[in-house]
Amino acid sequence: MFEYAPAPESRAIVDLKPSYGLFVDGRFVDGEDRHKSVNPATEEVLAEVTWASEADVDRAVRAARKAYRKVWGPMPGRDRAKYLFRIARLLQERSRELAVLESLDNGKPIREARDVDLPLVAAHFFYYAGWADKLEYAGFGPGSAGRRGGSVPPPLGVAAQVIPWNFPLLMLAWKIAPALAAGNTVVLKPAETTPLTALLFAEICQQADLPPGVVNIVTGAGETGRALVEHPGVDKVAFTGSTEVGKAIARSAAGTTKKVTLELGGKAANIVYDDAPVDQAVEGIVNGIFFNQGHVCCAGSRLLVQENVAEQVLESLKRRMARLRVGDPLDKNTDVGAINSAAQLARIRELTDAGAAEGAQRWSPPCELPERGFWFAPTIFTGVTQAHRIAREEIFGPVLSVLTFRTPAEAVEKANNTPYGLSAGIWSEKGSRILWTADRLRAGVVWANTFNKFDPTSPFGGYKESGYGREGGRHGLEAYLDV
Repeated sequence: MFEYAPAPESRAIVDLKPSYGLFVDGRFVDGEDRHKSVNPATEEVLAEVTWASEADVDRAVRAARKAYRKVWGPMPGRDRAKYLFRIARLLQERSRELAVLESLDNGKPIREARDVDLPLVAAHFFYYAGWADKLEYAGFGPGSAGRRGGSVPPPLGVAAQVIPWNFPLLMLAWKIAPALAAGNTVVLKPAETTPLTALLFAEICQQADLPPGVVNIVTGAGETGRALVEHPGVDKVAFTGSTEVGKAIARSAAGTTKKVTLELGGKAANIVYDDAPVDQAVEGIVNGIFFNQGHVCCAGSRLLVQENVAEQVLESLKRRMARLRVGDPLDKNTDVGAINSAAQLARIRELTDAGAAEGAQRWSPPCELPERGFWFAPTIFTGVTQAHRIAREEIFGPVLSVLTFRTPAEAVEKANNTPYGLSAGIWSEKGSRILWTADRLRAGVVWANTFNKFDPTSPFGGYKESGYGREGGRHGLEAYLDV
């Protein structure tokens, strides 16, 4: 065994301000209620951020409404596209700065922020910029199925968008890019623990000369989000986050004319058949659950392995886990970074302690964790049954529950035995088996012999308690048009 030399990414490229205000009507405005944004890897205070009051939210919605009526809504699609292309290019130009800030504020490894998040962020803006002047070909309106002269459905108006802390900038791109391409204006609330890249994106909007009020960013916690989604001046609500909050949003929108899309929690099954290439499958299992510290709504947190290869797969998985590097997120060698917050770490510990108490066997590789910050070692549980909490509840951390099955029918039954339905993975060398299984899985996204692959052209979303509506692709546009 050899030691890895540290390969730290420099923080010098990020010019953090001591404090940040709200971004309303094209400029930053101060507020009285300030809270600290901390680095989860060190507990260092990065900056103070204003949390928006109900009055601040109202001001942002009114600014968005004014911009929609006077500027953005009437603007031809080809001109909206120019702004989106400009934003996409600026995101590429400032990608290193954004990746370092994302890693600092979120705790994710710099390799993931740099090589996964930022390329996808820019790609979403490029993709939807291309759609902005082609909506007549999208096939949404009567007689418009790909023919010139088809009717273009109007935009909805003002979109309220609330995003989580696990992919702060990527979720922003998923929400803002299609909304702007369709002609809407937006008020976006980032998560209270990860507001900084959204505020840097606001600076990019200024740099791109985006008209004031088209994008507004209000920072804060649950009360700010509630004030935003319940505001009567909002026409569309887009939320990514927990199922419980999603249910509350659905209840609040019931009886109104607001259009709602919800991308909620998951408990994805990663199914490994006995003919799967073991080494390839193990890489997919590791990527499925330990990518971004397991802070992924579509994480493959339930591993279903066919009985006759379970021992072989587990031995290979443990060897691979022993080589994962946990530590400084800004070190380019790091595989698993910090847990995003103390509250999330407490939640992970509670559920893993419950798993051990219920009789599941817990295993983690030898792992020296830093003394400061919020850390949790990659963990797997064997001897898990469908009744265990760790097999039913979303842990949202680097924790994998392992179950076994004998037949494909049993695999499908166990995979679907969950209130969630966001994603799944299938590992097999038989195309017929993959198609048979995928056809029976109640999941919005099914990967075959891979996991966590995303593309702006492909829709993403779930069934059951994983929400409704789709983001990405042509489907992501439909959610922002009055079809």
